[in-house]
Amino acid sequence: MQDTFHGVIAFALLAGLLVIGSVLRNRIHLFRNMLIPSSIIGGLIGFSLLSLGWIPGYQSSDFTALTFHFFTLSFMSLCLTGTSRQASLSGGSIMRGGMWLTIIWTISLGLQGVLGYLVILGYDAMTGAGVSEWLGAIVTHGFTQGPGQALTYGGLWEGEYGIEHAAQVGLIFASVGFLVAFAVGVPMAKRFINSGLNANKASQLDDNFRSGFYPADDSPVAGRMVSHPASLDSLAYHLGLLAVAYVITHIWLVFMQGVVAGAEPGGINLDVLFSHNLFFLHGLGVCVLMRLIIDRLGMSHRIDDESLKRITGSSVDFMVVGTLMSIQFSVLYALLAPIVLVAISVTVATLIICLFIGRLSGKLGHERALTSFGCCCGSTGSGLLLLRMMDADFSTSVPKELAFFNLAIILSTFHILFIFAPLVPSLGGWGYFAVFGGTALLFVAVIPLMLFWRPSTSAGTVATKGVTS
Repeated sequence: MQDTFHGVIAFALLAGLLVIGSVLRNRIHLFRNMLIPSSIIGGLIGFSLLSLGWIPGYQSSDFTALTFHFFTLSFMSLCLTGTSRQASLSGGSIMRGGMWLTIIWTISLGLQGVLGYLVILGYDAMTGAGVSEWLGAIVTHGFTQGPGQALTYGGLWEGEYGIEHAAQVGLIFASVGFLVAFAVGVPMAKRFINSGLNANKASQLDDNFRSGFYPADDSPVAGRMVSHPASLDSLAYHLGLLAVAYVITHIWLVFMQGVVAGAEPGGINLDVLFSHNLFFLHGLGVCVLMRLIIDRLGMSHRIDDESLKRITGSSVDFMVVGTLMSIQFSVLYALLAPIVLVAISVTVATLIICLFIGRLSGKLGHERALTSFGCCCGSTGSGLLLLRMMDADFSTSVPKELAFFNLAIILSTFHILFIFAPLVPSLGGWGYFAVFGGTALLFVAVIPLMLFWRPSTSAGTVATKGVTS
């Protein structure tokens, strides 16, 4: 049985580092004031220990698979979650607010990739280093999308097109993105609050928020029991629902791999599109369909959305720790200069986009700008955590707009996520600019239309299927 413990202990290390990170966040004054998430503290400790060789028998590659699967679980549980509660502080139509968030994210996805490509191109021209431009392009999958997509697409670029270190560099960018989201986002949130720019005036950075723990007599209740524990524990029940979706997705991919084997219509390698590396995309679709069927059958009372949100949040925490521990120090050291240049350029551009378009979005514009910055540098989870600083009890309509956004971005970037992203190195430079840059420009052109769109008030009260993890 000893051979079975390697992966289990790797998971235990992630969990233990989360606990250590939470204790340090609670005890160290600097960490409390900086509001650094426990997952980042734990992940940085794990990365340091692995880099120094102080975890015998383990290396960064041992945590890559765990990172991928926790990312997949976070997305699938996100899409299995139902309608969030109504907001009391509205910024107008939920759909219109969600479209503003979608526009920012979609522009960021295209612009970050093009900017990363151009920075590496310029770096090579000045230094003659010969770094692949695609290592700059993958920044958008690390920043705007997160570690799961960076690992997914980076792995495909390595395996299918020989782009060396693409997955590792993607993970590095994802890690830097999380750090940037909080290093820039937290001071920005504090500035908005101190200037009175937040709509929810009840929001404040209280002691619970800073310490990372609730007191014994004031801890919130999260979730309700759906199944009777004498039959099945409710948490096991919800994990079982996700397990069903996981199995269905696996069967679907295996079936389609047999159907499309060797098929390349229009030069598109369909084997890549149905690879298990894209499990999260197909799993997302499966979970959306499962939720629709459950709701149609009137069985939504058999799912506790708060329990699913806790699974999503826990998966994100594990994913962040795993992402940082999956970084190979040798790759980071060898490519440090171009990585830093790309990260700085992308951060500045993303911040400008979020602040400018957020301001144009009208009421709750500051909340949208902050949330978008978190989403475009980390994940939906980091965007929501930053939003919580300005809207502690989620009484504005922005969390519900974020629910709409989670599904809208799939439609706005469907051609990139499902078709072009896995095939990026085969596009060539101009083809890449046409797809990613063209998408960004198209949504820039949508902004004037949004300024004149004034939907009826009732549109904002329509229940939107989605999640707020």
